[in-house]
Amino acid sequence: MPEPSKDSLNLIPVEETVAALRDAAARCTGCHLFRNATQTVFGEGPEDAPVMLIGEQPGDAEDLVGRPFVGPAGKLLDRCLATAGIDRSKIYVTNVVKHFKWVPRGPRRIHSKPCCALRTRRHVSARSCGSSRIFGRSQRS
Repeated sequence: MPEPSKDSLNLIPVEETVAALRDAAARCTGCHLFRNATQTVFGEGPEDAPVMLIGEQPGDAEDLVGRPFVGPAGKLLDRCLATAGIDRSKIYVTNVVKHFKWVPRGPRRIHSKPCCALRTRRHVSARSCGSSRIFGRSQRS
């Protein structure tokens, strides 16, 4: 297994498009999170969506499926969006951290505080959306 990169800035692609950032995130070794993650959980939705919702990090369900907001938080988000009359397919959803950080607790994988947030600002700016909202503890870091 590769060691984390000493300089994560070298992992940022020259072309800052969503596709280039998705590819870079899939190959990211900027910190240790990639080691235990099943896969990278990037973002989904129209790149020109008027709203971008950003969570802290993928959870267990997201790590297994490879899509953001499909676990318990995603179910809550879906209910809130439905109540507000917002079609989820019209917004862009992602997380600050692209890999699930967890600790084993019996047969379960429990969320653990993430350490990195590489490329989030670039991910936001690579899209042409009107509004972005960040949720969770990562908004304070």
